[in-house]
Amino acid sequence: MNFESIIIAAATFFIIGIFHPIVIKAEYYFSKKIWPVFLIAGLGFLVGAIFTCGLISIPFAITGTSSLWAIKELFEQEKRVNKGWFPKNPSRK
Repeated sequence: MNFESIIIAAATFFIIGIFHPIVIKAEYYFSKKIWPVFLIAGLGFLVGAIFTCGLISIPFAITGTSSLWAIKELFEQEKRVNKGWFPKNPSRK
């Protein structure tokens, strides 16, 4: 039996799921100005995916892509905070 697809699906579900609270907390504590960190991390993981072989390269690629997608979500999260859907950090102006 081939379980690689199940492993890939589980890794994808876990990695994307973990990025939701990461984006929320990053916007809360650092604002959208932290986007270059996500860019560097995303590119780093994608480069890591290129230079690794086998099944381990897949989580690297998923994490890299999720990091790049998180940049867009940071800007969207700011809009959600302004709409009142999420709490605003009171110590940040």
